[in-house]
Amino acid sequence: MQLEELTLHNYRNYEDTTLHFSSHINVLLGENAQGKTNMLEAIYVLALARSHRTANDKELINWQATAAQIKGRVRKNRGTVPLELDLATKGKKAKVNHLEQARLSSYVGQLNVILFAPEDLQIVKGAPQKRRKFLDMEFGQMSSKYLYNSSQYRKILKQRNRYLKDLHNHVSQDKVYLGVLSDQLAAYGAEIIAQRLALLEQLEHFAAQIHAEISRGQEQLVFQYQTAIPEVNRGSVEELYQYLRQQYERLEAKEIMQATTLLGPHRDDLAFLVNDKNVAAFGSQGQQRTTALALKLAEIDLMKQQTDEYPVLLLDDVLSELDDYRQTHLLTAIQNKVQTFLTTTSLSGVQEELLKAPKVFQIANGRVKEEIDD
Repeated sequence: MQLEELTLHNYRNYEDTTLHFSSHINVLLGENAQGKTNMLEAIYVLALARSHRTANDKELINWQATAAQIKGRVRKNRGTVPLELDLATKGKKAKVNHLEQARLSSYVGQLNVILFAPEDLQIVKGAPQKRRKFLDMEFGQMSSKYLYNSSQYRKILKQRNRYLKDLHNHVSQDKVYLGVLSDQLAAYGAEIIAQRLALLEQLEHFAAQIHAEISRGQEQLVFQYQTAIPEVNRGSVEELYQYLRQQYERLEAKEIMQATTLLGPHRDDLAFLVNDKNVAAFGSQGQQRTTALALKLAEIDLMKQQTDEYPVLLLDDVLSELDDYRQTHLLTAIQNKVQTFLTTTSLSGVQEELLKAPKVFQIANGRVKEEIDD
């Protein structure tokens, strides 16, 4: 999978820009606050119809405009697909092959991207919601079923929490309706947990191999999915559903008292163990960086396995965060394998022998001033 062309209209600090990319490594070069990350973000938004930097789409629109547009031409195994995302203050429209999509779930997955940025270290050592967001964003790209289930789960969870609050405040008293919401939440929650467990098993397989290579065989990486559901109840979607449904009945009084849903995938977490120790709590900074790098590289292999297409890799100022050894491993692993977009303020910090014939875009003040093919 490759992004051949990108057109931005009134997107952040880009007024009208069209770029054609290399199928290998594309370097976005420029000083800070000039638009490099905005360009990378635009590719991410084109893929996922949402930004990784803000939940407010209005921030993506140039301050002098009322609407923005991102267009891209994606080459896949089965041919070329034009994508278009129109952003306005009233909402957004997504088009595939010039046809507007009624659901974003039918749009997401047309362009698969993996973003690796310095803040991704928070996936390893940050709060649980960082890891849950990681799982939902990445697995949602790989599976339209997962994307749909997680979207429905969030919607039902919001309704259920609102109704629990009504029961808590004695605004409502109908427990039958709570039961209906509990049944729906258990059904979608069971699907999500089952898919997470299956995909994490594959992701762990790839990540453990990569981690062992980077650590020269000295460390073993293991994933641990942390949920309140006992191992014995994780055998199938039906078993997961039955357990969640029973627990919602058991916890009913407590949840009404606290006015919130206490069980489900929105409460689960993922731990990374290196040599049997939680790397977030007991790992060195080097071990945490190695784990984050292994995780991102493993995503490439998992996405290829799940979609039969390699994703596009976005590296936002990440090389400056890696030492020479990890930098070498990263660039060697992706060379001639995936189309890559790399932001940097200078190429002097990058090992030049590892960047074979990159296409360089010099960016200043939202303008691509020069293209250089080395």
